[in-house]
Amino acid sequence: QVQLVDSGGNQVQPGGSLRLSCAASGLRYSFYAMGWFRQAPGRAREFVAAISSQGTDTYYADSVKGRFTISRDNAKNMLFLQMSSLKPEDTAVYFCACYIGAYYPENYPKYWGQGSQVTVSS
Repeated sequence: QVQLVDSGGNQVQPGGSLRLSCAASGLRYSFYAMGWFRQAPGRAREFVAAISSQGTDTYYADSVKGRFTISRDNAKNMLFLQMSSLKPEDTAVYFCACYIGAYYPENYPKYWGQGSQVTVSS
């Protein structure tokens, strides 16, 4: 079965950096667009970033554009989110996600990781 395992969450000071990873198994990883979402306490889960199946196209929420970078390694079935210039409002549980087909805003992911906590605080 499809399994996505998130890792890399931690507590970091404002202005700091962090890299999240997601290991995928049970699927032909290079066939699928992948993404990251996040959910802060008391708020709905929101889109953060997405990447096409071959990594040629990337998409970002306005709130993270210029600070976060999504990437993938299809040879290792891995997804990454490099986060820099972190702000307290970036505090959330971050989830990697797998889309069936290409990414587009109305296409909601089918598979999800378990989540990784990121806390931005001094």
